[in-house]
Amino acid sequence: MAKRVLVVEDNELNLKLFCDLLRAHDYVAEPVSDGREAIARARDFAPDLVVMDIQMPHVNGVDLIREMKGDAALKALPVMAVTAYAGHEDEERIRAAGANAYVTKPISLARFIEEVRALA
Repeated sequence: MAKRVLVVEDNELNLKLFCDLLRAHDYVAEPVSDGREAIARARDFAPDLVVMDIQMPHVNGVDLIREMKGDAALKALPVMAVTAYAGHEDEERIRAAGANAYVTKPISLARFIEEVRALA
């Protein structure tokens, strides 16, 4: 059975790239372009992994990760942060919020899939 990945990304091109890449590697990818829908979609879709952009309009990815980790139904769900924030302090802050992995943009396709495989 294929693993399910919820992809939360506001940039249309990145969202398509991540979903296409996941599907090419036999994952079921569910796109979410508005972070405000991420929690409800995670509950409905029941993913094995969430790929989370950090810098989004309306809601911050770090806040979403914290919310997921504080939710009894979602707290065990692994989260891979994908972000343009590349500083050491940024990674510490994102991991402290509960992210299980951290990939910087522009992404390395091989590293992206490697991290997905390690978590899902």
